[in-house]
Amino acid sequence: MIGPGARALQSAAGSRSSYARMAAGAGPADILTGKERDFIAARDSFYIASISEGGWPYVQHRGGPAGFLRHAGGNRIGFADYSGNRQYLTTAYLTADSRVALMLMDYPNRRRLKLIGRARISDDPAEIAAFTDPGYPAEPERAFLIDVTGFDWNCPQHITPRFTEAEVRHATRPLLDEIEALRARVAQLENPKEH
Repeated sequence: MIGPGARALQSAAGSRSSYARMAAGAGPADILTGKERDFIAARDSFYIASISEGGWPYVQHRGGPAGFLRHAGGNRIGFADYSGNRQYLTTAYLTADSRVALMLMDYPNRRRLKLIGRARISDDPAEIAAFTDPGYPAEPERAFLIDVTGFDWNCPQHITPRFTEAEVRHATRPLLDEIEALRARVAQLENPKEH
């Protein structure tokens, strides 16, 4: 993921040695390990960048139930592409240039994983079914399969923690339960004959 221009800037800034150590063991593709596969499986959304027909980068958000982006064996990941606003921009762009970049965020834990690779669109019902969550109330139109060629874990320094509604509900549940118990106790003390 680090080209000659970035390497030159790293050398000038004095940060090249740490990146050179990481690159020393790299092969033609970064191989997904359990760490990356687990992180991918826990996500309920990500951003995907493709290259427009005019050569511009184009970024879209994809979301679904946690785990909708799945490891598909080897260095391949995939997801069901559900009906949306029917612009078909990413789908169209991938027919001309298969290169994509994905950014997966874990805002509460201030972690992010960037992936690059080549995407293929599939209309094969078996491949679509392999990535479809039967409990998710949306209609899949196709599957996207991505052969990952590189990835990079980023520094958490400027990631602002954000929490989903479900995460906030889970974190505050003990406090809400305690408030309810205290309210019940106060009501019992105020009206002892009713309890």
